[in-house]
Amino acid sequence: MVRSTTIARASDALPLAASVDDEQTETALQEHKQQAKLIFRRINAHSEPRCSIESGSYTLHYLISDGVIYLTIAEKSYPRKLAFLYLDELAREFWNSYGAKVETTRKPYAFVGFDTFMSKTARLYSDTRAADAAAAASESNLDKLNGELQDVTRIMTKNMEELLWRGDSLDRMSHLSTSLRSESEKYRKAARQINIDAMIRKYAPIGGVVFFLLIIIWWRFF
Repeated sequence: MVRSTTIARASDALPLAASVDDEQTETALQEHKQQAKLIFRRINAHSEPRCSIESGSYTLHYLISDGVIYLTIAEKSYPRKLAFLYLDELAREFWNSYGAKVETTRKPYAFVGFDTFMSKTARLYSDTRAADAAAAASESNLDKLNGELQDVTRIMTKNMEELLWRGDSLDRMSHLSTSLRSESEKYRKAARQINIDAMIRKYAPIGGVVFFLLIIIWWRFF
């Protein structure tokens, strides 16, 4: 199943939106999220527009569309075609909602509100049988997608080497590691803020109703 998703601007790897992941997922995917940040940094105009990179028990799938990178971390057994259908759906909705603002924003996670759509769509694609049934409604698109994904394993191996390790000296890798630790702490704080914002959006209306009822009770009886 899809475990975590991040959307970033291709030109400078600025994170634009991300799924709100629980603490257990954050811990389990810590190394893979670091790899995702390196992938964002390495992507350029010559990068494959669709790619899957196997890493341990997970696979990182990314799609580049209109200057935006959509990357999801999924379990290795999760079907590639469904992972890319999921990313295609995110890409369409994100561009329709925020496309005009992508190039001008300077704030990381400026489109945090997109998590609602990501969560809903991830739930839809979490059941592979249900997702396959939904995908069957557009078989022509699937045929096209399968054509684009031919021989993708070979491309993945090549991209893993070129994107993450090839051509880096030990000094360069040391610098990247230090920089990554610093950025990881910064984005961890941003992720905590995303969780807080999500909780506020979820429980603020309930809190407002309770507060209103308390005022009425106090006014009537005191």
